[in-house]
Amino acid sequence: MRTILLTVSYDGTDFCGWQKQTCANGSVPHMRTVQEELEKALAVVHKVPVQACGSGRTDSGVHAYGQAVTFESPIDSIPAENYVPALNCRLPPDLRVMSAKEVPMGFHARFNATRRTYRYFIWCGVNPPAHKMRYIWPIFYRPDLEKLNRLCAPLHGELDCTTFSAASDESPSKCRYIEEAFFYQNPDEPDEIIFQISANAFLWRMVRSITGTLIQAEKKGVEDDYIGKILEAKDRKLAGLTAPPQGLFLWNVGFEGIRRGPK
Repeated sequence: MRTILLTVSYDGTDFCGWQKQTCANGSVPHMRTVQEELEKALAVVHKVPVQACGSGRTDSGVHAYGQAVTFESPIDSIPAENYVPALNCRLPPDLRVMSAKEVPMGFHARFNATRRTYRYFIWCGVNPPAHKMRYIWPIFYRPDLEKLNRLCAPLHGELDCTTFSAASDESPSKCRYIEEAFFYQNPDEPDEIIFQISANAFLWRMVRSITGTLIQAEKKGVEDDYIGKILEAKDRKLAGLTAPPQGLFLWNVGFEGIRRGPK
């Protein structure tokens, strides 16, 4: 047995998220998920069931540029890099394996991850082109980037993120360590801005809640310390709108450094 680490990209539009769904009776509902599609391809290659473990559970409609996935392979004869073509020829076009490498036995995409980076793409122009619509949030006005980044300033360090948690999030701890959070202009697209945020882990819908709250707060012209104040309140009723899923990408996953906080 050996452990293989994959980097996977997918268009989340037609997926019901990453995680394979099961009913109470153990049956699998008719919901298409990234994990299920990947495990079907792995089973064909290995001729036995193989479990794929992702670094995080992206929601329905959310995309990934660099999701990390590990699996245990019973085959020693296949060079790790050969899993890329072997899996891609058996996967649908909206799910691609970008790289594969062997890692130490027991390495886990979720439990060994130290950093997860998300990017959220926002269209500020009047007429977004059709090919962009599945991957942006069109807001049809241009916010002040300097103001947005002043609002982002409190989003750094070990924080209780209860304010940005979903009502049904069952995480035992709402604390997360945010390494960076900032907006910038897409250098290749004058009508697009990008929000990037990196942390040890995220609560369910946390990035979308933060993004929507920041955009709404900037538009209202609130004071620069607004986000800091609602974080301190630990009241999710104070958060603003939740940004739609289609603009969000799990951009990359890091494994270097010290792992902080909850698993």
